[in-house]
Formats: sequence, C-alpha cells, structure tokens
Amino acid sequence: MKNILIWGRYGNYGPDYPRNRVIESVLRDLGCTVSRFLPVLSPLADWEYVLRGGRPPDLVWVPCFRQRDLAAAARYARRHKVPLVFDPLISSYDKQVSERRKFPADSPRARRLLAWEARLFQAADVLVADTQGHADYYHEVHGVPVERIRVIPVGAEEALFRPAPLRQRPADAPLELAFFGTFIGLQGVEVLAEAIRGWDGPAVHWRLIGEGPLKERCAGLLDGVTHSRIDFEPWGPLAELPGRLYRADAILGIFGDSEKALRVIPNKVYQGLAIARPVITARTGAYPLELTTDDTAASGIFWATPGDPESIRQAVRRLHAARDHLPDLSAAARHTYESYFSNRVIADVLRQLVNP
Repeated sequence: MKNILIWGRYGNYGPDYPRNRVIESVLRDLGCTVSRFLPVLSPLADWEYVLRGGRPPDLVWVPCFRQRDLAAAARYARRHKVPLVFDPLISSYDKQVSERRKFPADSPRARRLLAWEARLFQAADVLVADTQGHADYYHEVHGVPVERIRVIPVGAEEALFRPAPLRQRPADAPLELAFFGTFIGLQGVEVLAEAIRGWDGPAVHWRLIGEGPLKERCAGLLDGVTHSRIDFEPWGPLAELPGRLYRADAILGIFGDSEKALRVIPNKVYQGLAIARPVITARTGAYPLELTTDDTAASGIFWATPGDPESIRQAVRRLHAARDHLPDLSAAARHTYESYFSNRVIADVLRQLVNP
C-alpha cells in the first residue's frame, strides 16, 4: 500500500474541487493511503512539515493551481528522495498573458513569470496535463521534457454524474439543450448567444445555467428573442446539477477560439458524456484525434467550429435531424466517456505513477 501526500494550501480551490476529488478518489480505489498537508506558509512548508512530525510518504502530489507550493515540496522531495508529481491544470503564464492579457508576452514581467513557472514545472519528476494540448504547451513553452509529462483527463465524479435514461417526450416537443458554466470568455458564451439569437430551425428550448461576468452580456444579446424558449437559471448545489441536466436532450460545451480554449476539455463535456447525453462543442486539438476526425456523431459528440455561431446552429440541426436516434446517441456518449475519460482511464495512468 502506497502512502500519497497531497501537499498544498489549495487557495480558492479546496480539496472539494472536482479535479482534486477525482484524483484522490481514484488513488484510494487503487489501494493508496491518501493524506493532506495544508501548510500555513507555502515558502517554508518543507520545514513546517518536518516540525509537525510528518513522515516521508511514498509520493508527494501537489494539486492543481498550487504553483506557489511547488518549490518547498520539491526541496522536501529531493531531500527525502521521494517522487514529486505536480498537477497544475493551468499555467499561470498562460492565464495572465494569453487569456487575461494583463501584460504583453514580450514584456519583462511576462518573461519573469514564464521563467519562474518553467523552473517550477521542471522541478517535478512528473508533470500532469489534462489534455494532449496542454502537454504539448508545457513542453514547447515551459521546456518540460516529453517523457516527464503524463496526460490524465479531468473526468467526472462518477458517483454523482451517473448515466440516466432520456426523458420521454412527445415527438413534436422542442429539443432541450443545456449549457452550464461560469460565463467567461474562454467558454465562448457570447458565441453561443449569437448562435441562439440567429437560430431559424425547429423548436429548441435553450437552458443556460450558472453565473459569471458575461451572463448579463448574453442576456442582453438574447433580449427580445421570440423564436425559442430561453431560460437563464442560477447555480444551485452541485449534488442537484445532474438532476437538472438529466432533463436535457443534449449538453452544450464551449465555443471560444482563444489559444487556451483550444487546449482544454471543460468539466461540462466530461460530465455531459458521463451522464450519457450527446454533447455539442467546439472541435479542438484537446480531444483525441480519433474523436475529432469523426463527423458522423458516432461518438455522441456533435462538432462546431471554435468562434463560429453558424457552425453551432448547424450542429443543432444535425442533432435535431437525428432526434429519433437519441437513445443510440446517448449510449455512444457514455461509451466515449468510458473509453477516453473515465476513472478507469485515470486509474491506468495513476497506477503507473504510484508503481513505477
């Protein structure tokens, strides 16, 4: 039995963050003992752990977003000859420079941030990427050797997001499509709103769940639309989310065309596939190649073009034309989840990390 130490202060993303819960759950399923160390001061955490009487684990795991915990964790791991794994989920440099554009890439501040983060990423024995797109980015931008990067999909909390049968509807009932998210630019919610505003096909019920900075903008774009039923719904408890999604015929993913958007697979796609619902989302290099080269929706995924509202409408038309086959599409979606993104797939990679 391996002892895994989760090392990090977590910040705004605590141990209950979905990615952290999935990783810890799968590690326990593999027979590992998982403990948490939440240091008071990240820069001195290696000394703090020793002073608290902490014993060397078999592996140190620094969870997502905790770049600031990595330096002390790396010092401790080196001194005790313990493997160190870091699961950043995102790059601080990518977020601040490419996504938020807080300062130009050629500015001294951006160069310092990249150099700082590259040193941290290279200090880990294994750097985890959630998609191949991020793996390539960490290698090309941060200089992490390919052989030290492992791809582990985010997946879904399978005890919560379980497959459920489609609701029985009259043949003439509107197709019900659900989006849920934080209404940020990465998700391409304005692109989705433009697609809804220009919809000219059969009846559709659009449900937009969540809160965020662009929600008001989207509501403004859709104000006065009469050709479809459009409902904006607030967030609720996470445990209630699957039930709200079960009402939908399909789940809407993300449609942004930023560099970062092209590298991520969002929670909503994993969770939509996990509950056995077809998904409409942007075709990007973040997905396995065999999925993105399929235009038949045999995977349960209907592809759109990033940043293109008309391509979203075309995907909805294809789904609408196939609505008699929704049970088959539902089964295909779940099969795609199990084959590429499930806890079983995650376990295969984690097993190799804890038992090299």
